[in-house]
Amino acid sequence: MTRNSESTGQRSAARRQAQDAAGGPGRSLQAEFFAEMGGPQQFQQLFEDLPGMSFFVKDRRSRMICASRAFCEHLGAANEDELIGKTDYDFFPRYAADHFVRDDQLVMTTGRPLIGRVELWYTEQQVLDWFVTNKLPVRSRSGAVIGVMGAVRSYESQRRTMQPMSLIDSTIHYIRQHHTERLTVEELARQAGLSPRQLHRKFKDVFGLSVQDFLIKTRIQAASDALLHSSESIAAIAARFSFCDQSAFTQLFRKHTGLTPLKFRQQYQPAGR
Repeated sequence: MTRNSESTGQRSAARRQAQDAAGGPGRSLQAEFFAEMGGPQQFQQLFEDLPGMSFFVKDRRSRMICASRAFCEHLGAANEDELIGKTDYDFFPRYAADHFVRDDQLVMTTGRPLIGRVELWYTEQQVLDWFVTNKLPVRSRSGAVIGVMGAVRSYESQRRTMQPMSLIDSTIHYIRQHHTERLTVEELARQAGLSPRQLHRKFKDVFGLSVQDFLIKTRIQAASDALLHSSESIAAIAARFSFCDQSAFTQLFRKHTGLTPLKFRQQYQPAGR
C-alpha cells in the first residue's frame, strides 16, 4: 500500500471517528458493546437462518476467509474449512470467476458498495437460477480496505417466502422454459395475468431489472454456455436464442460481458474443443 492510500485511509478513519463522536452516547454504547463482543463477527450467525440468503468474506486477493453454510453448499463444499484460502477459480468456469473477481476489485479499489448485481447461473442440476448479490468493502481499524464481504440471495430458494416472487413465479418458470423463443413483455404479462406495468413493477421489486433486461440477461447467459460448449456458428447461436440478427447479438453480448461473442469464445472455450 502506498503512503498516499495510507493517509487516505487514516483520514477516512478520522472522519468516521468524528462522526461517531458526533453521534453522542448511542455511538459510545455501540463501540463498548462491540469491544466486549470482540468484534461484530458473531452477527454472521444471523445469516445462517435467513431463507435463501448466504454470505461470504474475501481478502484483498479474493481468497475466501469465511462463508455461511448455504454459501458452502452452493459451491459444493462440505464446510467452511474446505473454502478458506480458495478463490472463485476453484469453483466456477474461468469466465465467471473473472467476472466475480472484477467486481471484488471494483469494490475494494473504490471503497463503494456494489448493490443489487443480478446474475444468472446454472445450478448443479443444470437448472437456470437467478442470484442477486450485494458486495461491500471490509475495512481495518485504520480505515484501509482489506477485503470484501457479500450477501447473495437465490430466486429459487426465496420464491416460496416472498410475496412479490410468488406473483411472478409463473413468468420466471415460463422464461426458464421458453427463453429461446421470441417473447414480448405483453405476452409475458398476459401469461402472468398482469398488466405490462404491473409485471414490470414486480420484476423491479425482486430483481431491480425490467422484464426486458431480465430476459436479455437470461439469453446472454444461455448463449455464453452455447459458445463454450458447442461448435455452432455465432450466427446460429444468435438465431437459436432469438436475437434479431448476429449484429444485435454481438452488440448486446459485448454490453453485458465486455467481449464480443468471438473474443469470448476464443478466450474461454475449453482447450481441445
